[in-house]
Amino acid sequence: MSVHAPEMPIVVDDETGVWTTDALPMLYVPRHFFVNNHMGIEEEIGAEKYADILYKAGYKSAHYWCEKEAAEHGISGADVFEHYMKRLSQRGWGFFITEELDLEKGTAKVRLEHSAFVYQYGKVNRKVDYMFTGWFAGAMDQVAESLGYDVRTKAIQTQCAAEDGCDVGYFEVTAL
Repeated sequence: MSVHAPEMPIVVDDETGVWTTDALPMLYVPRHFFVNNHMGIEEEIGAEKYADILYKAGYKSAHYWCEKEAAEHGISGADVFEHYMKRLSQRGWGFFITEELDLEKGTAKVRLEHSAFVYQYGKVNRKVDYMFTGWFAGAMDQVAESLGYDVRTKAIQTQCAAEDGCDVGYFEVTAL
């Protein structure tokens, strides 16, 4: 296994200890800690209800993130969406690869390799990456809005590497 240093800028405030990347505060936690908390909530309220909650929160967070990052880096359009996929990948969630993207139509197809959730859950023959789903619609809607496109989207996970016979995950974004 080869390794490399993080590819994103990280600064730590000397007074507060707050970590920041690209002008946004960040948290650095062990994967098992985060995923075990995720699994605990799922066990208590059920995966379907938890997925609905995370979709809404994730949508809002991705929308905000893309707006702030576009301003921070002076980027727009597809560059914002691709920057989001890059930063998600760099932060250890997995590798997010945009296979299709049409901002005007509000459509995208994203492949996920090496999911942090699949590493923790293993092969459980169900979709376990649902936390990411709202992120794609939130990112798409923010970018489309910034370009003046009158489109709203939804996202679904169509395949997960935790399912039998699957090695990667797929998400699709479509217009409402």
